Amino acid sequence: MTSRATVRPVGTVTRGTTNPNRLRRMDRWIAAMHGGELRRAVDPVAVDLGYGAAPWTAVELLARLRTAAPRARVVGVEIEPARVTAAKPYEREGLVFRHGGFEIPVPQRPHLVRAANVLRQYDEAEVAAVWQRLCARLAPATEHSRGGLLVEGTCDEIGRRHVWVALGPEGPRTVTFATRLGSLGRPSDLAERLPKALIHRNVPGEPVHAFLRDFDRAWSAAAPYASYGARQRWMRAVRDLTADWPVTDGAGRWRQGEVTVAWEALAPRG
Repeated sequence: MTSRATVRPVGTVTRGTTNPNRLRRMDRWIAAMHGGELRRAVDPVAVDLGYGAAPWTAVELLARLRTAAPRARVVGVEIEPARVTAAKPYEREGLVFRHGGFEIPVPQRPHLVRAANVLRQYDEAEVAAVWQRLCARLAPATEHSRGGLLVEGTCDEIGRRHVWVALGPEGPRTVTFATRLGSLGRPSDLAERLPKALIHRNVPGEPVHAFLRDFDRAWSAAAPYASYGARQRWMRAVRDLTADWPVTDGAGRWRQGEVTVAWEALAPRG
């Protein structure tokens, strides 16, 4: 019988593009929204899946998670062996690097898997199977826990615009749009950062297209609030969106340049 250590990694090598502080918006959202689950876990393990050519994102993830869950540990997983070798000098207490892919080569079920800019290079038809495989590896839900969390999404090169899907052991839960408000022309500018499951669905007749259309309309209607700053305009536009869309967060997150919507409202038709 083949041991886990000798199993061939599942997946393909990505371009490996990475920059320091690129995933700060995603990390802060995870710490705020999933920190409680991590604190309650006996051994909270997070996986930075496909961290890329340099280990910055894994190093930063550990620091940000520990603001919410001081016992959190991070395992950086890369399918390219040379990248793992290059990352080894950055190992420290609570941070290690492993060779692997979608099989997630850690002995326990992780409480968090972050896969940022990984599926961007895959076909849309492959996404559902990858999600299912990764969700099956998450810590299971219990009477007192919703279980582990998979956060999968895409951002620009310096992290100004980001969209991600949050999934639990049961499947997709929410979609979050996050941006540096000072650089935003209109909400639909975020369309180019939609994750692979949604980016080709931004066409008439699909829910995500309707959402971005309504968001742009709300943004235009909120133009008078621009005199108070982009943050106030964004918050007003999101508040107007709640009349027709199942926004799951509140003003505290909106102030960060975020809005989170139930997955069911944006899921592709068919």
